[in-house]
Amino acid sequence: MNREHVAGWLAAYERIWRTPGTDALVTIFTEDARYQQGPYWTPVVGLPAIARMWEKQRKGPDEVFQMTGEIVAIDGDTAVSRQEVRYGDPVDQEYRDLWIMRFAEDGRCRSFEEWPFWPGQQPANPPGES
Repeated sequence: MNREHVAGWLAAYERIWRTPGTDALVTIFTEDARYQQGPYWTPVVGLPAIARMWEKQRKGPDEVFQMTGEIVAIDGDTAVSRQEVRYGDPVDQEYRDLWIMRFAEDGRCRSFEEWPFWPGQQPANPPGES
């Protein structure tokens, strides 16, 4: 696994999110992939379930958003990326995510885990509070 592959995969993820339907998911996820939308969420398992989740989560291929990212680390078959997604024009929702991706030998993702954060989200014990 290298940065070029991970950058290409991230670009394909965004392109497929913007594409009508979900047929292209097979090009970036394995048939038995696990997709976890938060660290404590139950994973969505298998390509058909991931496709249903995508269609439910997005507003459609014309959804207005900007996505930027930075690959933070790569170790063996695992990559971590910091992503920022801003929805709307003007922006009405934004997220900063850490994405943990584990890749199969064929280069498709077999495990995808998001750690989403958004404005106003507070830690359990904010700094300065006792």
